[in-house]
Amino acid sequence: MLLAGCAAGSGSDDGSKGGDASVTFIPKSLGNKYFEASDKGAAAGAKELGLGFKEEGPTATGSADQVPFIQTAIQTGQKAIAIAANDPAAVCNDLSQAQSQGVKIVAYDTDTDCRDVFVNQATVDGIAEGLVKLTADHLGEAGGTIAILSGGANAANLNAWVDAIKALLKKDHPNITVAKVAYGDDQDQKSYQEAQGLMQSIPDLKAIIAPDTVAVKEAAHYLADTKEFQGKVWVTGLGLPSEMAEYVTSGIVEQFGLWNPEDLGYLAAYAADALVKGDITGAEGDKFKAGKLGEYTVGKDGEIVLGPMFVFNKDNVGDFSF
Repeated sequence: MLLAGCAAGSGSDDGSKGGDASVTFIPKSLGNKYFEASDKGAAAGAKELGLGFKEEGPTATGSADQVPFIQTAIQTGQKAIAIAANDPAAVCNDLSQAQSQGVKIVAYDTDTDCRDVFVNQATVDGIAEGLVKLTADHLGEAGGTIAILSGGANAANLNAWVDAIKALLKKDHPNITVAKVAYGDDQDQKSYQEAQGLMQSIPDLKAIIAPDTVAVKEAAHYLADTKEFQGKVWVTGLGLPSEMAEYVTSGIVEQFGLWNPEDLGYLAAYAADALVKGDITGAEGDKFKAGKLGEYTVGKDGEIVLGPMFVFNKDNVGDFSF
């Protein structure tokens, strides 16, 4: 699932300036359609709240590429930072510095220890269960050899999903074995090449699970380009309907999962506002209203869960624009 220098990677300001409170959203990378969708939702939430909104971030996904944007947010007096950390450890010192100066920190999409709350798209177990069920239902009792194509090797959420998928397969589906985990680093070309490598190097490969929007799109892309593996290797994962529709309608991909990334950003904006206003502190049991999404309760360790994984197929993929 999905940053070089400050000047080259600056983002946008939507002009929502209602009052002094403002939040900067720092996605894993600019130009990533998943984060374009989530930050669109964040901008909409901020506008409803009269909360000043900025989206800024790098164009690559290196471990420390987000640090300059955290520092800029501190220096410009932002009241809150919402970040999807590429490397949770690499940004922790700077986020802690921000917290020491009164800046509220919301982690979204990917968690980090140095935050007030974490807005999670779905639970780790929920994602693993959803993707494993799709794969196990397809392979049936015969099972077989599969591979996992992830995004960034240091992305905490992706690694947690991969570990949970492997553990669940071992526990409930011992007839399905994971031959290899590969990483596309949230880059189209590398993800395409890694998908090619998996299909060409594992002779008995039956399926690829790609819990990352770039990875699943490029695995489907390679499969569409290569008739040799069509009908032989089955691909599923976490994808964007706008990017996966062509592969689903053509039959290259049967089904995949995700949640609404716009809702994820929208919820993160409301969580940031609630923190700034003091309506919540991040303590378990704190409650706040998130506009059209309704009321949410902060769970254990400051986690706020958007909802369960949604499955897309040829019957519904055309109904979504993100």
